Amino acid sequence: MGHHGDEGAGGRRALASLRADCASCAGLCCVVPAFAASADFAIDKPAGTACPNLRADHRCGIHARLRDKGFPGCTVYDCFGAGQQVTQAGLAGRAGEVFPVMRDLHELLYYVTEALGWPAAEAVHGELGRAADEIEELIGGDADVLVKADTGALRAAVAPLLRQAGELVRGHGGQRLGRTMKPDLMGARLKGADLRRASLRGGYLIGADLRGADLRGADVIGADFRNADLSGADLRGCLFLTQSQLDAARGDAATRIPPSLSRPGHWRRG
Repeated sequence: MGHHGDEGAGGRRALASLRADCASCAGLCCVVPAFAASADFAIDKPAGTACPNLRADHRCGIHARLRDKGFPGCTVYDCFGAGQQVTQAGLAGRAGEVFPVMRDLHELLYYVTEALGWPAAEAVHGELGRAADEIEELIGGDADVLVKADTGALRAAVAPLLRQAGELVRGHGGQRLGRTMKPDLMGARLKGADLRRASLRGGYLIGADLRGADLRGADVIGADFRNADLSGADLRGCLFLTQSQLDAARGDAATRIPPSLSRPGHWRRG
């Protein structure tokens, strides 16, 4: 994971390689970011200071009890493989500078790689492929290259391509695009809603009731599903859905998810 050896067809990375592999990382996400005491984190932690729960072997001492101990924010964090990339590239000594940049690059590469796997979005594959090559070149650079990387500009350049790719897939075969939902959907009552091929891009769905909703083919890039209830919802074919989005939500055994993602352990089993 997180290195150039794990590649998909055509010499590009497989999506599976853009997932965190904590066993190959020096616990960077437990050291570099700052935590503010909140519902997500039980303590204040300054940036660059190791969390007191981080053990000498770089593993979390309360990993199996994070939610019970007041650290649900840790359970939904995904570096998209940036942590092991920084560690294995020998850049951990400058992790405070390069880890946030590497994480942004890996997240963006995740979305680009997913879109490159959609045949219906072939019209933008050329531009997306060039973007992937640029991101990969930055990821493979040294610390000086990384700290100079303008990830904001890169994201702004790639965002229209990702939007276009999503629209091509959502409308493939003459299908009618679903609703474009307003961004503020905190606590929204969407039980049983027909959200097929809808755009939920960047939506704030915190605490939303999505029980039994049909989200097949919906574009959910950047949507915030914290504490949203996805019990019985159908998320198959969702575009740009990440594991961390599922981990942040609530669900149950009836929630249908893409085969590439895992059912979170805290979801109801019955």
